Amino acid sequence: MPKPQDGHEGWDEYAPFYDWENAQTLGRRDVKFWRTLARRTGGPVLELGCGTGRVTLPVARTGVSLVGLDRSWPMLDRARQRKRRTRLRTLSLARGDIRALPFADASFRMVMAPYGVLQSLLRERDLTETLASVARVLEQGGRFAIDLVSDVPSWQEYDGHRSLRGELSHGVHVTLVESVRQDRRRRLTMFEQDYIERRGRRRIHHRFALTFRTLSIRQMTSRLERAGFQVTAVLGDYDGRPWHPEADAWIILATRG
Repeated sequence: MPKPQDGHEGWDEYAPFYDWENAQTLGRRDVKFWRTLARRTGGPVLELGCGTGRVTLPVARTGVSLVGLDRSWPMLDRARQRKRRTRLRTLSLARGDIRALPFADASFRMVMAPYGVLQSLLRERDLTETLASVARVLEQGGRFAIDLVSDVPSWQEYDGHRSLRGELSHGVHVTLVESVRQDRRRRLTMFEQDYIERRGRRRIHHRFALTFRTLSIRQMTSRLERAGFQVTAVLGDYDGRPWHPEADAWIILATRG
């Protein structure tokens, strides 16, 4: 399978399975954290990589003004369907590239990057451009909150492992067969995905790859400071406990200087 040339590749194909997989893995354990943070900070808030709206809609229900941004049309389509069912007036959805945010200067009081969004930036210049873009759209003293998936770089390599299986929708069953590759020199982790969709006797294979680049906490905080942010807290879980090397989550809170 060819490797993706950019971090956004594979997400269009992932859209039909994203919510199903996350319900069995991450679930909603991070949602309360983002709701509380947005409510305390106030809006307007920008969410980078909003996807299908897993975090977006619960945060918007707090009443803060929220914009969800994603590059993938199929992901956004699913978020828009959810939004139509809720009729939330405080929520807007937009398509765009997080490296060049399509918003005016100082438009937001908070920018949040949940669940490893910044790990889809595969080159150093991608991260540099994103941090500069976030700094531009944040108001003076505005908050930038980042959540990194801690276990991605330590994932063991394997071939053709049946990771998950279950019912995708009524009468539609899915099995995820996954292979993992590590390129430790470039800090890349590559997940080759084969979702096998079964409808009666018919089987359809949906094959794609997702690639992530993971920096350490020290490396990420250094990039933030270089971009003009002041790091105010580094947390190790969604209950606000301090970070440590074996922490379940890597959460960085920073303000724009």
